[in-house]
Amino acid sequence: MQVGDFRETIRKNNRRTTFVVGVFIALYILLGLLIDVALYLQTEVSISNILVSIANGSLAPKATIITVIVACISIAVTFKMSDKLMLMGTNSKEITSLNAALDDEEKQLYNIVEELKISAGMNYMPKVYIIEDNYTNAFASGYSEKSALIAVTRRLVRLLNRDELQAVVAHELTHIRNNDIKLTLFATVLANIMLLIVDVLFRGAFYGRNRKGGGIIIILAIFLRVVFPLVTYSLLMYLSRTREYMADAGAVELMRANQPMINALKKINGDYEDNESEITLPKTDEIRRAAYIFNIDSKKKYRSKMSNMFSTHPKTQDRINELQGNS
Repeated sequence: MQVGDFRETIRKNNRRTTFVVGVFIALYILLGLLIDVALYLQTEVSISNILVSIANGSLAPKATIITVIVACISIAVTFKMSDKLMLMGTNSKEITSLNAALDDEEKQLYNIVEELKISAGMNYMPKVYIIEDNYTNAFASGYSEKSALIAVTRRLVRLLNRDELQAVVAHELTHIRNNDIKLTLFATVLANIMLLIVDVLFRGAFYGRNRKGGGIIIILAIFLRVVFPLVTYSLLMYLSRTREYMADAGAVELMRANQPMINALKKINGDYEDNESEITLPKTDEIRRAAYIFNIDSKKKYRSKMSNMFSTHPKTQDRINELQGNS
């Protein structure tokens, strides 16, 4: 990616994100309507009659309304708890100010976040955390700019030079500016609720197989049970990879150079390849996997198309190619 090409990368991935979010919302509403159809089949003549009655307002889509309310409540609770969830299980501490930093590494990290926050035109300073666990990574969290945090492992601070660490922080600040955390949480909550609903439908279809329309409902429930997990999970992973490309482009925008981000990715990848035996991941690592700047699976040079489809991050080499404009 040439320095001027980052805007096209951002536009391209914004279009992809809009498509994925639209599909998620459409699937969620469709699932609610399917529940309504399953319930009304006990009293109505046919599926077409039910859909026409819902469309003209003579039947209320009660299940759809309830699922939307459940989603809103779940999303609100998840947003509220996101910071605690993301830091859970890590040996982390907040650097509350430059004066509160205990050593040069902490001072450098806080300084970089503060400098880039100003460069990015952000109204609020993210909370800054350093993680003492022995692995190389960074992530951002928070449902809004005001509630945002950036966490970086000490091992990463020691591994990178100042320019490279700036690129990593710029990447995480871009996630905050783009509302990526909010977007990812929104999609994840919808996906989990949809899978729960499909599971309930699947079980209910067999308990009620002797009722009117039972055969159709069973076939539909089996189809959803097989297809829905694949569709929702692949969409989630696609969304995650898209936002990673956008955050890389945002780092180039803030740094006005692509090489620091490229060098940072190479060093992080190399650390996992060369020192895998000494790196210790927290037990709660899975919670943060999609939020990290680097997923350990990304270091694999050869990955099947299926593996790519279900990965939170693009391969490291693919990200470097995009940054170099060779995608």
